[in-house]
Amino acid sequence: METTLKKNAARLAILSVGIGMGILFIASFASPTHLHLANAQQNKTLIQSNDVEENNKALVLKAFDTLFNQRDYVAAEGYWSPKYIQHSAHIEPGREGLFNLVKSSPPTLKYEPGTIVADGDFVIVHGRFSGMGQPVNWIAADILRIKDGVMVEHWDVIQDEATQEQSKSGHPMFGDNFPNPSENE
Repeated sequence: METTLKKNAARLAILSVGIGMGILFIASFASPTHLHLANAQQNKTLIQSNDVEENNKALVLKAFDTLFNQRDYVAAEGYWSPKYIQHSAHIEPGREGLFNLVKSSPPTLKYEPGTIVADGDFVIVHGRFSGMGQPVNWIAADILRIKDGVMVEHWDVIQDEATQEQSKSGHPMFGDNFPNPSENE
């Protein structure tokens, strides 16, 4: 909604944007003499939102490295809520289910993050799990909900990584290179 009160007077714009589970309202006030005030408030709102999202992305990357690559279970507890909700079909419930899955994996397990995006309390990271003792690597889109600086909920979409011969597009599913089949042995 945008309303012009008078010529050369003020303009008020209100924008509502759905973010995650809530709605963000941004109000912008502009006038020829006070334009800098409206822009400063709007930029402050966007900067605060970006800081939260950047912090959430950093949290997920650090947590995944700590658990999957370093296998530091004590440190990893600080990143996952004790009430962690697991929606993945192949992982037992809760934080313990995830940690037990990693503990039962071969020591060659490796996680490589790729593209990561955040929207409010939600983070999606596209990554590769290799060295799992499976015939092929997994490419996963992990979706995490962050609350109070810890991961509280998780969903994933997992696909076997295609070789160059299997790829109809001719492009790798992750990164710039196709997998080396010997990585999985």
